[in-house]
Amino acid sequence: MPEVILGIDPGSRNTGYALLTEEQGKLIALRCDVIRLADIDDHAERLQVIFDKVSAIIKSNSPTACAVETPIYGVDPMAMLKLGRAQAAAMLAITNNGLPAVEYFPKVVKKSITGNGNANKKQVEFMLRKMVTLPDEKLSNDATDALAVAWCHMMKGKRGIPSSSGKTHQNNKKGDWASFVADNPDRVKGEL
Repeated sequence: MPEVILGIDPGSRNTGYALLTEEQGKLIALRCDVIRLADIDDHAERLQVIFDKVSAIIKSNSPTACAVETPIYGVDPMAMLKLGRAQAAAMLAITNNGLPAVEYFPKVVKKSITGNGNANKKQVEFMLRKMVTLPDEKLSNDATDALAVAWCHMMKGKRGIPSSSGKTHQNNKKGDWASFVADNPDRVKGEL
């Protein structure tokens, strides 16, 4: 049975999703679409729709793995809270259907595709069009982002791409100064 990755780009107004597989060495996007939520005023109702739609996508397509983009920053705290809730609704749908939900930071996704963690959406889309057979010529940004997340996860095993739910980045690990000095002797200048 071929591996099928469900990638999700969570959003409180639009949640992108994509299903990616590999057949005879060729990457094929089986489906790239958006769960549109802008017409729903109640935020709790939007979350329920995300949960229900992601659950239905999983049940009808039987992905072997799921990957979700992690929202990491924003100017508006309320917008970030809503994004986090949308991500949680998608992740609950995934885990309730018996699959692990792997998270990826946007920069990790961009770097895995373009080699540059600061690449813009057009650069990511350009590279995906070169590497993946797409079901449709016109993809929304949200569907493209979801495909990028699925592609990143598919390549994880092949290239060792780190997820955000895995090992802590070396600059964020907890420890004491002695461990830091031992790990970074070239950064110690001497006594003050």
